[in-house]
Amino acid sequence: MAWFAKYFPNVVTLGWGGDDGWLTAIGQTIYMTFWSALFGGILGLIFGIGLVLFDKGGIKENRVWFNIFDKVVSFFRAIPFIILLAFIAPVTQQIVGTQIGTTAALVPLSLGMFPFYARQIQVALESVDHGKIEAAQSVGATFSDLIFDVYLQEARSEIARVTTVTLISLIGLTAMAGAIGAGGLGNTAIAYGYNRFDNDVTLVATFLVLIFVLVIQLVGDFLAKHLDHKSV
Repeated sequence: MAWFAKYFPNVVTLGWGGDDGWLTAIGQTIYMTFWSALFGGILGLIFGIGLVLFDKGGIKENRVWFNIFDKVVSFFRAIPFIILLAFIAPVTQQIVGTQIGTTAALVPLSLGMFPFYARQIQVALESVDHGKIEAAQSVGATFSDLIFDVYLQEARSEIARVTTVTLISLIGLTAMAGAIGAGGLGNTAIAYGYNRFDNDVTLVATFLVLIFVLVIQLVGDFLAKHLDHKSV
């Protein structure tokens, strides 16, 4: 501890507790990641499934709905996240009552994540063997059966992989949101590290973000391999 206090004095000064402490920053990053992953993930899953079902040759082929889903996803995906934060600020104000803070960041984070995830889900579901879909239809599978028991079941390993990639990308977005006042490790790295020339704070904040990424990658890889093993 004496060695750490000597070489990382500003990290120690911030402390663990309080509004600016490390535990607070870590908790805010987890909070933003979890809730935006939940909301954005549900939205992305819906749009990803819709893009496959309504596409040409899909089980519910519909060019109108496909174009609507496709254009919405493409629109939000084309907006850089830093611009999206400002672009939807009035919407954020209406939903959560403020444009600043950790909770307010959930709106742009969810909208920034979902188009990327939707495209990933689209690719994952398109990899499902159409022969299995046709076989399920031939034995009278319902619409919900085709979605949950064929598409999502057959693509579960790939979905685990793309979810891992999306969560890692989301961690980067939370750091960016934190850098402009949403809290979390991104805010700590910029406000208490970079802006004050306290490089030790920036270094530790970066290291903690890398730990988050590593944990997500390890868990995601394990789930993907486990689910793939079950399908063999």
